[in-house]
Amino acid sequence: MNPQQYASCMEACMRCALACHHCSAACLKEEHVDAMARCIALDMDCAAMCELAAAAMARDSENALALCRLCAQICEVCGDECGKHDMDHCKACAEACHACAAECLRMQASAT
Repeated sequence: MNPQQYASCMEACMRCALACHHCSAACLKEEHVDAMARCIALDMDCAAMCELAAAAMARDSENALALCRLCAQICEVCGDECGKHDMDHCKACAEACHACAAECLRMQASAT
C-alpha cells in the first residue's frame, strides 16, 4: 500500500495524539487530579500509539495494519474514558479518539 493512501488515517492519528497530549496536560491541572488518573494514563498511551501508527504508515511499514488495529482499540478505550468527564478538553479528546478509531478501522478494511 502506498503511504499516500494512508493520508487521512495519519491525519486522524496526529489530531488524536495532539488532543490526547492536551487532555492529559489539562487533566493534570484539574482540582481533583487523582480522579483523573485513568484518563491521564490512557491519554498518554493513546498519544504514543497514535504517533507510532502514523509513523508506521508514513514508512509504509509492513506492520502498519496491525498497529492501526491496535491503535483503534486503544483510541476506543481512551475515548470512552474521556467521554465520562465533563471538561471541554476531555470531550474534545473523546471526539478525536473515536474519530481516529473509526478512521483506523476504515483504512484497515479498505486495505484487506
